[in-house]
Amino acid sequence: MSSHWKDLLVWQRSHDFVLTIYKLIATFPQDEKFHLIDQLKRAASSVPANIVEGHSRQSKKEFVRFMMYSRGSLEELRYFLLLAKDLNYIDEVNYNELEEKAGEISFLLNSLIKSMK
Repeated sequence: MSSHWKDLLVWQRSHDFVLTIYKLIATFPQDEKFHLIDQLKRAASSVPANIVEGHSRQSKKEFVRFMMYSRGSLEELRYFLLLAKDLNYIDEVNYNELEEKAGEISFLLNSLIKSMK
């Protein structure tokens, strides 16, 4: 395992994804500020945050548990992005790009989980 969580490719990709999500939601209607925007922020930031917390744990078992939390947050985020698309806050092209990035992060999380078991 990497000596620092910043060295993990999955953390790097998920952190970049959070930055992308924050830029995206700046374009959403203000009446979504305490609804969809808040949910997107929470789910997005939870992905790398759980990687950081899991990496700091003392056992592989706990690390895997937090990677699974991270994966759950990622899937929640994917749903909120679909909802944003269906509400016409995101166009199809941007949605597909975001879904591709989420798919890459999901693959990296699953690979890390498998390697730790």
